[in-house]
Amino acid sequence: MKDLFGKAILDYQTNNSPEDLITETSISEADEMSVAYLFRPFDEMPVIEQKALHLTKGKILDVGCGSGTHSIYLQEKGFDVTSIDISENAIKACQLRGLKNVKVKDVLDLDENEKYDTILLLMNGTGIFETLENCSRYLLKLKSVLNENGQILIDSSDIIYMFDEDDDGGRWIPSDGYYGELTFTVQYKGETEESFPWLYMDYNTLQNACFDNGLKCELIHEGDHFDYLAKISII
Repeated sequence: MKDLFGKAILDYQTNNSPEDLITETSISEADEMSVAYLFRPFDEMPVIEQKALHLTKGKILDVGCGSGTHSIYLQEKGFDVTSIDISENAIKACQLRGLKNVKVKDVLDLDENEKYDTILLLMNGTGIFETLENCSRYLLKLKSVLNENGQILIDSSDIIYMFDEDDDGGRWIPSDGYYGELTFTVQYKGETEESFPWLYMDYNTLQNACFDNGLKCELIHEGDHFDYLAKISII
């Protein structure tokens, strides 16, 4: 792993000539994204992210914190926030930004003796599950570090709209596997990251997966672009 996403974040934080990231998926063409977007303040965040931050309570875990933009907002509000990411460069940037409790860690390696009241997975939080088959493994891990009355706030999108529509209103989707399972590729400063799996989940599929693992899933907010925010809690 070249950690190009993290390099872009660290370059922006240290003014080291940051450039746009180029992202591409197995069903979409290459698209440019400004690294500055990852550093957006609260008033420039999508409504779904603002809603999630307003709903946070207690001791918080920010999974896949990236540049730390959500964690910093919560830390400034006085919350006890732990921020984790698998990117060493992103964590360095978070430390430079003043986050107090950040660490390089995979969510699957979390210590189950550490419990949280709110776990955040934002900016397509289901992406870290990678595939639908892996979903239960991740949900059970998150459940194990959630306090009894805690909540997991997670967002995703139903990407069915990205597939061609036929005359009857149906969609031409692959017959092998779940249509939300994509392959993601990142390019930065002329380098290309090794492609990795990334999962988008429609709400009903997420709800069913939660139920199968002893969790309750509630729809909190629907966005304008087939995206949504859900709250998951222990039954």
